[in-house]
Amino acid sequence: MTTPALRAAAKRALGLPDELLLSECRQDVFVGGGPGGQHRNKTASAVRLHHEPTGIIVSATERRSQGQNRDAAIRRLRRALEDLSYVPRPRRPTRPTRASKERRLAAKRLNGERKATRRGEE
Repeated sequence: MTTPALRAAAKRALGLPDELLLSECRQDVFVGGGPGGQHRNKTASAVRLHHEPTGIIVSATERRSQGQNRDAAIRRLRRALEDLSYVPRPRRPTRPTRASKERRLAAKRLNGERKATRRGEE
């Protein structure tokens, strides 16, 4: 459940440029495993961003470059902030019209008659 305070913090953070958004985050750099050879397995090129005001944590490990991973993590953070700041429109229930009710009942009646003829009833 998203609280209004978290939603407001996410909206405010979305308006910030990348440098200010990064200043609000705790940035961790670590060794990312997986394919990529010795360069990837021995250097700390993976990036994890923890946005303190909202508590969102994103990471990027797919590139061999720390800068590219940081850019990817910022894009993911912005996407997560957009998801957090989204407010769904309230649903207003609608009533079926009289004509649609009649069409539905006519279709049901026709279906019932069809089944009755299969059973041999009349």
